[in-house]
Amino acid sequence: MKRYEGLFILDTAGKEDGVKDTIERISQELTAAGCKIETVQKMDRRPFARVANRKHAAGFYVNFIFTAEPAVMAKLRQRFVHSQDVFRVLFTTAPQPKTAPAPAQA
Repeated sequence: MKRYEGLFILDTAGKEDGVKDTIERISQELTAAGCKIETVQKMDRRPFARVANRKHAAGFYVNFIFTAEPAVMAKLRQRFVHSQDVFRVLFTTAPQPKTAPAPAQA
């Protein structure tokens, strides 16, 4: 299993209250696909640097770090590209967490 990072930009146009439900739905879909979620980082609503459409001038950013089989990633990309709640999604390979060295004995 590899460690991945998924950055989701949620489509919050006109539905600010449903962000928590959308995050829960994404977590359930990742778990159903066989992923093990390590962390979920909510990064609030942020304006886009380049606005392609006035309807989508900002989005709610959420970062998931999870482990999954590489074969699952293509299916996840397809699933979230067609989702009504997800405006954009980007999956990247996440580095392994660094472990702190043991303190030296004096």
